[in-house]
Amino acid sequence: MSQSAPPPQPPQSGPVDGSPYAKDEPAGAPYPPQPGAFAPAPAPVAPARNNLVVGLVAALGAAVLAAALYGVVIGVTKHEIGYAAVGVGFVIGLAAGKAGGRNPVLPIAAIVLALASVYFGQLVGEAMIGAKATGLSFTQVFFDHFSVVQKAWKADSDPLTFLFFALAGFAAFSATRKAAH
Repeated sequence: MSQSAPPPQPPQSGPVDGSPYAKDEPAGAPYPPQPGAFAPAPAPVAPARNNLVVGLVAALGAAVLAAALYGVVIGVTKHEIGYAAVGVGFVIGLAAGKAGGRNPVLPIAAIVLALASVYFGQLVGEAMIGAKATGLSFTQVFFDHFSVVQKAWKADSDPLTFLFFALAGFAAFSATRKAAH
C-alpha cells in the first residue's frame, strides 16, 4: 500500500490558542500585538535635497515678503529694529536651506538676498514716513520720487544701520547652513 501525503495547508490567520489578537497579525508573526499598540506611522517623504533652483526661488520669495514686512515695521515705528533685521536674514536663510538643501551656493545667495531685503525694507520704511509727512501716497513717493527716498535713507544711515546689515547677513548664512542639515 502506498500512502499519500496530505496536501500542504496555507497558514492559518485566525485565532491561535484562543488569542483574540492573533487574527489581526499575519501568519508567522512571532508575537501577537499588544493591546493598545498602534502601527508605526510611515516615514515622511524627504524633500529633494541639493536643489539650487528651488532654494533660490524660496529664498527670493522670502526676501520679498521680509522686505515688505520690515519696511512696514520701520514705517509704523519710525525706527530701525535690529531684531527685525535678524529675523529678515533668518527667514531667508531658513527658506533657502529647507527648500534647497546643502548646495554650497545657497548660504552665499541667502546673504546677498538678506542684504538686499534689509536695504529695500529700509527704503520702504523711508517711503512710508515720507508719505505721511507729505500727504502723498506711498506708491507716489516710492516710485515717482525714488531718488529722494534714497537720499533720505543715506541721510538717516548711521553705523547701527550697517550693523543691522551685518546681523541680517550672518543670520541668513547660519540659518541656511542649519536648515539644510
